[in-house]
Amino acid sequence: MRPALDDRERGSTLPFVLVCWLVAALMAFGGIAASDAFLEQQEVQSVCDSAALAAANQADEAVVYSRGVGTELPLTRAAAQAAVADQLADGGTRLDSWSAETDGAEVTVRCTRHVEIAFGWLFVGGQPLERTAVSSARAPTLP
Repeated sequence: MRPALDDRERGSTLPFVLVCWLVAALMAFGGIAASDAFLEQQEVQSVCDSAALAAANQADEAVVYSRGVGTELPLTRAAAQAAVADQLADGGTRLDSWSAETDGAEVTVRCTRHVEIAFGWLFVGGQPLERTAVSSARAPTLP
């Protein structure tokens, strides 16, 4: 009678093993997708940081010559946008959109890019993932 009882449970581990493999595969694919998204974010942040630094170093020459330099370089929106555009053109990294704003002493640059990530079809439905970075820079001077 014992052998009949063992026959009923034969093969019941196969579904469990398949589910475990499926979970392991999803975790591996998720790790790869998350790493890819992280690296894309780092690249966008790096580009945005360099653009903000370039804009912060672009002083308004008319103000500098008329009033001199105080504790920080005087900045204008037009000069900041021109410096950001020049830096992005030189860098060769494609952005979908960017903006540069200044309060006269500090520049804030916002950069956005839509990227395809590894296994994006599985985790984001095949849609591009938006990566946005914001960076601020100020160019202080010695009094």
